[in-house]
Amino acid sequence: MSDYFGKDIPKLGFGLMRLPKKVIGTDIEQTKLMVDKFMDAGFTYFDTAYVYIGSEEAAKKALVERYPRESYTIATKLNAFLLAPNEKAAKNQFYTSLERTGAGYFDYYLLHALMDNNYTKYDKFHIWDFVREQKEKGLIKHFGFSFHGSPKLLENLLNTHPEVDFIQLQINYADWENRKVASRDNYEIARKHGKSIVVMEPVKGGALANPPAAVKKLFDDYDPNMSYASWAIRFAASLDGIITVLSGMSNLAQMEDNLSYMKDFKPLNEEEQKIIRQAQRIMGNSSAIPCTACHYCTKGCPKEIPIPEIFSAANKHIGNGQMDEAMSDYKKAAEGAGKASDCIVCKQCEQACPQHIKITEHLKKCAEMFEN
Repeated sequence: MSDYFGKDIPKLGFGLMRLPKKVIGTDIEQTKLMVDKFMDAGFTYFDTAYVYIGSEEAAKKALVERYPRESYTIATKLNAFLLAPNEKAAKNQFYTSLERTGAGYFDYYLLHALMDNNYTKYDKFHIWDFVREQKEKGLIKHFGFSFHGSPKLLENLLNTHPEVDFIQLQINYADWENRKVASRDNYEIARKHGKSIVVMEPVKGGALANPPAAVKKLFDDYDPNMSYASWAIRFAASLDGIITVLSGMSNLAQMEDNLSYMKDFKPLNEEEQKIIRQAQRIMGNSSAIPCTACHYCTKGCPKEIPIPEIFSAANKHIGNGQMDEAMSDYKKAAEGAGKASDCIVCKQCEQACPQHIKITEHLKKCAEMFEN
């Protein structure tokens, strides 16, 4: 690999978006155990965000209050289109994040989830200038942005803001040639501009930990002891210019699995790369809904439809033919919440979706699948 900013940072980052849950709130004790295992293995990069409910507070209790500040790095994000009705509210997210985490400063700070339909909010609210000011004050060490937009927009942003230190991109083998996500195109543009990359969604919201049966067979035939998630994370970590690969671990088992192959990380060899290319061809023919369960779509749904849970149920049938399991999961998801047929096609969910999914069309199909 070439020299680049962040080359020496361990290639597994702890994404704090999907922390273990109790009946009410985050399971802090299990999170502490996960943090301890992560730190003991020599990893240091933690990623959270203002809009991840309970995440910044959990970072304070499980990490900041228990470890010396210089022993870890923490990243968080400012979101100018969710929970930010005006410029003051958007900027206040920074100060709230400082208070919630107790970190004193942020090693990495990001403008959150820039897309073609929202990036102008960051200009309108003067967020670029605001973040530069915080960096000058020493409250931010490195700043960048996470991105879910088109290659054309990324090119324009990097031409306009060459001062950013890094970019966070969605990269996984299933989306590498996906024209909507444009993983490869965006990766190549970032590297062309000399920007280092933090990888998000390497396991595509958990979908690649349970890929279609044909992909499972492909991986199992090569090495049945390698977890499906390991293929996805190692694919992303094997690319040049990667600072770290974020894994949104939800329990100790996922943490232990990730550490088992990332503690002594070895890039994919030539034979493994060929197998990944075969998996990509299979995934390219998949009709599964490409939802990563980020839940941005649910934050303003007037019918309170649990969209990611419904899509997860549908994918059990579409991807693996598990209709009984899919129906059971759908009934659990819709219990006490909105059903797929309750959608009024307001499309606020589609405006928020970083995967650019035609959510209302899929909800209609899910209603036909589960409710007829």
